[in-house]
Amino acid sequence: MAPKEKNIFVSHIHENDHKLGDLMGLLRRKGMQPRNYSITSDKPNNVRSERSIKRLLKRHIEPSSTLVVYITRDTRTSKWVNWEIETAAKMGKRIVGVWAHGDAGCPIPSALDKFHHAIVGWNGGNIVRAINGQLDNSYDPTGKPSPPRPKTPYRRC
Repeated sequence: MAPKEKNIFVSHIHENDHKLGDLMGLLRRKGMQPRNYSITSDKPNNVRSERSIKRLLKRHIEPSSTLVVYITRDTRTSKWVNWEIETAAKMGKRIVGVWAHGDAGCPIPSALDKFHHAIVGWNGGNIVRAINGQLDNSYDPTGKPSPPRPKTPYRRC
């Protein structure tokens, strides 16, 4: 069977650009053919104003069915990651958090806590199922269901 194509946008901090290949490879090994609409530093652009950056990001999020948040220790404090999650939620996109290999269990961005459909550890099968809408829960880094986290008032970082 041919791999299933899926349009995704991976929300991440640019310090992790080099790690996105690992995520794409993991998805491909599990039978998914991701088309990644993310913006990385290896695809430079001349956009500088905040308004222009937001317009560019929206154009990249729009064709994606799922926003995947690549969670590392520093993701939580990223203004842009939180904005991308909020924007995807407003567009009605599926939102899936994935703990990066080695960063399992670190704190997540506040917008991800509020809007996620699923949060999974570094397990290709679970990531693919979460992207495809077959997992709608949070899982700890070992793959066990996490107890529901209490919803806290949303605060912008």
